[in-house]
Amino acid sequence: MISLLSGERKLVFAQLMSQLQLPEFHKCVKRYDKSKERLTFSYLDQFLCMAFAQLTYRESLRDVEGCLRAHKAKLYHLGIRGGIARSTLADANENRDWRIFQDFALHLIKITRALYADDRFGVDLDNTVYALVALVKKQLKIESSLYTILQILSLSIYEKTPLNQLLNEKENAIQTDESPNQLYLLDF
Repeated sequence: MISLLSGERKLVFAQLMSQLQLPEFHKCVKRYDKSKERLTFSYLDQFLCMAFAQLTYRESLRDVEGCLRAHKAKLYHLGIRGGIARSTLADANENRDWRIFQDFALHLIKITRALYADDRFGVDLDNTVYALVALVKKQLKIESSLYTILQILSLSIYEKTPLNQLLNEKENAIQTDESPNQLYLLDF
């Protein structure tokens, strides 16, 4: 949780992913992948690429590849160690056991549901894949809706702003002071 609250300068995406219980993810991998082969594009790389795709509303593997390659120098700081290619992502998605990701998602949903036990929101967690976001919302006591948080994150994924500062509703409020000196494009 240190990276969420301190002035540490990690990318927003890395801050989010640091809240995941990666030892549990690795247990899920071991449960379903019995091969001892060292992969150049790891299961974690695959998960991080697909999490990036969800958080930034990417529409295709080509879109994911293009966005990640555009920031190639930042991949390491996102936590992605393997090379990014559309064919690599497609092969991984096609050939790797989907139960790894299902079990990990269910684990995160279970933890998040416990945090939201007294909230109406907890009931809706079965229908969402955003449990590394609802968890952070609760931990940081963010008042914004999950939708608003997701919109902010999708635009700020490569920034180095601490999450609590980025998602603080008061700091992100749009200034609506009307100034008598304001020029208007259209006067109705």
